[in-house]
Amino acid sequence: MLKPAVTDVITSAAIDLLVESGYARLTMDGVARRADVGKSAIYRRWPSKLEMIVDGLVRLSTPIGPAPDTGSLRGDVRAVMQAAFEWLSDPRIRAVLPDLIAESDRNSVLAEAVAEHVTRPRVVWARAALERARDRGELAADDVDLVLDLTIAPVFWRLTHARPVNDEYLDRLTDLTIAAV
Repeated sequence: MLKPAVTDVITSAAIDLLVESGYARLTMDGVARRADVGKSAIYRRWPSKLEMIVDGLVRLSTPIGPAPDTGSLRGDVRAVMQAAFEWLSDPRIRAVLPDLIAESDRNSVLAEAVAEHVTRPRVVWARAALERARDRGELAADDVDLVLDLTIAPVFWRLTHARPVNDEYLDRLTDLTIAAV
């Protein structure tokens, strides 16, 4: 029987090392040292570095609760932007996403795992809100994916380039997105 507390310690150590050194330089030995466990404790939980890191990222990334349902396209878009901002503002996420994007260009298995277990759940969560707006007639079906891009990409760009994101910015970005569609 695996002890959840040990799993949590290992996961925290792995994410800390991912933040500090990046995916390519992260090793199972380093995680074991940081977590103060034997490598066998890690391998009982995950068969590889990839699965360990993806599991850790899932813990940081999986949306909690139902998708926004404010009853209006503007309200739902603003809520999705707020959720993206809160997720991307986590210092660990801000530190690892650029590295994972770069590493994904070199490692297709990592790219697919991150897409499947980190990105896709957040997209499905946000898409549910926008599909309700589509069903209310506020958004064309062809625009759902475009609006998803418009709600997340500018927030990510500003945060990764040390530019401020605040309520005023998110409100203005929401208004421009709604005007565009």
